[in-house]
Amino acid sequence: MHSQRKYWKPYISPYDPCYPKEVKSYVTPPNLYLGFQPPNLPQYPTAKEALFRGTLWPALFSPYEAPDNRGDRDE
Repeated sequence: MHSQRKYWKPYISPYDPCYPKEVKSYVTPPNLYLGFQPPNLPQYPTAKEALFRGTLWPALFSPYEAPDNRGDRDE
């Protein structure tokens, strides 16, 4: 399984006025790794749950956690 969160290191100029973030991240949607939607993909049991999640299929749901909660910092 691929990780949905990707990391990259931006260029840091010696003339930046503020302390820069050394590592930045972004989230990719799960449908990038599915390739195609297979037939008979399971759906959420209720319309309320599907609306809450924003998709009909649990395989395409992603929680999109905030980058501050990613857990890879040594604080």
